[in-house]
Amino acid sequence: MKGGHDMLRTPERFTPLLQDQDHPSPVNLVFCGDTVLVRDADLQLHLDIAAHPLPFAGDFQPVGMFDGRYFRVSWLASGSAPAPGHQWRKLRSLFGVIDDALLAITGRAFQIVEWARTHRFCGACGCATVPVAGERCVRCPQCGHQAYPRISPAMMVLIQRGDAILLARHLNSPSGFFTALAGFVEAGESIEEAIHREVYEEVGLRVRDIAYFGSQPWPFPHSLMVAFTAQYAGGDIVVDRSEIAQAAWFGPDDALPPMPPLGLSIAGHLIHAHLPRRHREPSIAR
Repeated sequence: MKGGHDMLRTPERFTPLLQDQDHPSPVNLVFCGDTVLVRDADLQLHLDIAAHPLPFAGDFQPVGMFDGRYFRVSWLASGSAPAPGHQWRKLRSLFGVIDDALLAITGRAFQIVEWARTHRFCGACGCATVPVAGERCVRCPQCGHQAYPRISPAMMVLIQRGDAILLARHLNSPSGFFTALAGFVEAGESIEEAIHREVYEEVGLRVRDIAYFGSQPWPFPHSLMVAFTAQYAGGDIVVDRSEIAQAAWFGPDDALPPMPPLGLSIAGHLIHAHLPRRHREPSIAR
């Protein structure tokens, strides 16, 4: 389906694959940097290799099966021209434009192809790597160093104070939305510790009663968003001007600022599920 209230997530009917398949008509997804190749006429993602034998920079990587179709992915060198009748498009520009399930599979393919592209050589000794059978992994034949696809966990937290919620506008936000606080988990840190640290660093508040809400893969470029709610425990809002442009409490009697809509991002679902009472949509269940 297009649009709706579904988050960006891999469809249940999708089966991930680690080995290339002997399939008569694979769906060929092609990336160049952070852009994917689509056909001009209908934004179809599949590239007909027989009609357009492009100079791929690496082998095709298996992605998975979906509704009997085998998806695989490869890439072209930076600056490559698209195939005739095609164009390069960023994944974000395809939100709400192509089927949500296909978009989610393409997001997964992007993370796989970025890992393959950036791990052709060992990061420890520079030797060419080789694939490991049965795993999404490459190994250095010289020093034995192994590399798996990178996943960067990030926390997102919506702070509640009574029937009010804290929303912030991040300094570098391309949308300008007010949203929940978020930040990456640092080395040696639990997600809960990251929440306490990020909240205090970004807005000067203390929180308690952290509760899990949900998670979502986010292929920009390789994040896993893990969302929570937390209760206000103390402090006054003091924003970190290097990251936050504005932050404020919004209660039942306050006009709401521009926020992420219900859609592909978990941020919209987290916020809309916990809006102050007067602003809640009857159809949105917690």
